[in-house]
Amino acid sequence: MSSSSRWPRVSYEDWSDTCDTLHAHAQVLGKLAVKLAPPEPQLQHAALRLTARGWETRPLPAPDGSGTLVVALNLRTHEVLIEASKGGVRRIPLVPERPVGAVTRDVLAAIDSLVGSVTINPVPQEVPWSVLLTEDEEHARYDPDQVQRYFAAATYASLVLAAFRAPYRGRSTPVNAWWGSFDLAVSLFSGQPATPPSNDFIMRNAMDAQEVAIGWWPGDRSYAKAAFYAYAHPAPEGFAAASLSPSSARWDAALGEYILDWEDVTESDDPLGTALEFAHSVFHHACVVCEWDSGLLGSSEGRPPPVV
Repeated sequence: MSSSSRWPRVSYEDWSDTCDTLHAHAQVLGKLAVKLAPPEPQLQHAALRLTARGWETRPLPAPDGSGTLVVALNLRTHEVLIEASKGGVRRIPLVPERPVGAVTRDVLAAIDSLVGSVTINPVPQEVPWSVLLTEDEEHARYDPDQVQRYFAAATYASLVLAAFRAPYRGRSTPVNAWWGSFDLAVSLFSGQPATPPSNDFIMRNAMDAQEVAIGWWPGDRSYAKAAFYAYAHPAPEGFAAASLSPSSARWDAALGEYILDWEDVTESDDPLGTALEFAHSVFHHACVVCEWDSGLLGSSEGRPPPVV
C-alpha cells in the first residue's frame, strides 16, 4: 500500500443528502444481519464489512435453509447485489432520486424470490430521522460521483485500521462497518469485563468488555468533518489529558473522543503514516492509563514481531 498516493478529500457538508441516503441503505443490510446471523458477543454478528465492492453482509443463513445469502451495496456499479450460495443473483439499481423506501421494498422482495421471506425491523437506528426504512420517501438523493469519492476515502481508512490491528495478539475485531453510526472501526480488547455505560440494548450488549476502539467516519450532522476517532471503555480519569501525535490530534469534549480530522491526514506528505501515528499514539496512551497488560501494548507495537 503506497502512502504517497493522493487520498481523496471528503466532507459531510459536501454530500450530506447522498450520505444520508447511503446510510439508510446500509441500515437495511444491518437489519438483515441482525435478523439472520447467529448472535455474537459485542453484537459482532450485526456488523457489516467494507469490501472491494462496498458495504456488504457476511454470509447470512438463508431464510429457506438452502445455504447462505450475501447482500451488498456495490458502490462501483451502484446497485444492491443479492447473491445466494445455492445459485441465483438479484440486482437492484441505486439511481438518483429513487427513495430508500422503494429500494428497501425491492430488496426484501428480491430476497423472498431467491431464498425465502425475511421480515426486518424497519425502524432506523442511531440517526436523527425516524421514518421507517420501508416507507422512507425523504432520502432519495444519490450522486454516483460523490459515492465513489466516499468509497475511495473509506477504502484508505479501512486499510489504516487493518494495518493497525494486524500485529495485536489480544482479541480484536476485524474492520467493522457499523450501519448505525455509519463508521468503520476496530476494537481491541484487554480480556477483562466492563460495566456497560447504560442498560439499553445496544450498550449492555456492545459495551460489556474493556476495549479501545479506533475508527473513521465521513462526518454527520453533529460533526460535519470526516475524521479518525478513538475512545477507551471504561475511560479512567485523565484519559482526556493526553498530548498525542501527530500534533493535530486532539480531544473533543463534545464527542468524548480523540479526533484526527481527515483533512489533516490527506494534506500530510505521508497520509498512511500520519493516520497510523494517531492510532498507535492513542492506543499507547489508553493502555497506560487503563492499566492494560504491557504485553498487549507491546504486541500492537510489534513486540514480539508479527509474522514475516
